[in-house]
Amino acid sequence: MDKQSYINMNLKEIEARLQSLIEVDLLNVLPGRKVDDVIIQKLAAAIHLNTISMEDGTITAPDVYTLVMHPETSTRWQDQQLLSILMNSITTVAQEAGFKFSISPTITISTDEKISINDADIVASHRIESMAETNATPLDTGSLDLNSKLPENAFLIVEGVKIFPLNLPVVNIGRRLDNQLIIDDPRVSRNHAQLRAIKGRYVVFDLNSTGGTFVNGQRASQSVLYPGDVISLAGVALIFGQDNPPPRPDLKDTAPLRSSTADRATASFKDRSTAKFKKK
Repeated sequence: MDKQSYINMNLKEIEARLQSLIEVDLLNVLPGRKVDDVIIQKLAAAIHLNTISMEDGTITAPDVYTLVMHPETSTRWQDQQLLSILMNSITTVAQEAGFKFSISPTITISTDEKISINDADIVASHRIESMAETNATPLDTGSLDLNSKLPENAFLIVEGVKIFPLNLPVVNIGRRLDNQLIIDDPRVSRNHAQLRAIKGRYVVFDLNSTGGTFVNGQRASQSVLYPGDVISLAGVALIFGQDNPPPRPDLKDTAPLRSSTADRATASFKDRSTAKFKKK
């Protein structure tokens, strides 16, 4: 049986099982809480549409999930127990469906004021390499080519509040007003970090900052970024996202989740190469 037939046969079962698992866990851990049906439906679709057939015949489920919702809706999700329930349910239903995970899946919350309070977008993708493998691979920084193809549909989620589109080969980040991404926070150095597009991927470089640059909890002087990676600039959190991550020869049939609102622009800043974020 091919991948497409297998997935189509089990989509409704995945949705029903996901709903059942979430409801049971909520009853036991957070009685009275409820997850809207639209989120369950889109999570099931995210698993369904973003699986990958491997050469050994296994089917790998996406391991990076970002829930994008209205700020008022997101306030109900600032509960680690709720996110853990959601993540455990996703893991269980994917494994029961016969899917595998390349790494332990993660889930984060982002906000977009343009999304309806009763709706949500789900961005699901695969982390191509683990951070341990990434950090062990030296980068040829001399290969920077400002005319090379930029990573497609890349963005940063700043402090879980704003989406900053990445559409330049070099993006400087810090408190100085001449940075492309200005973060007005005393923890951030004036020239804190830099993103460079190298060989079709973004790489983050620490610019000898005072507070340091961390990727997924590990201090880094430079690191290749993959969807779902969490960058911390001395405690200020940025999440790197990409709708269409660069493919590898051994990872085929990869596709981003296409939701009913897929054609709606999610960037908070249009026609601007510089954005400023001020800590409240």
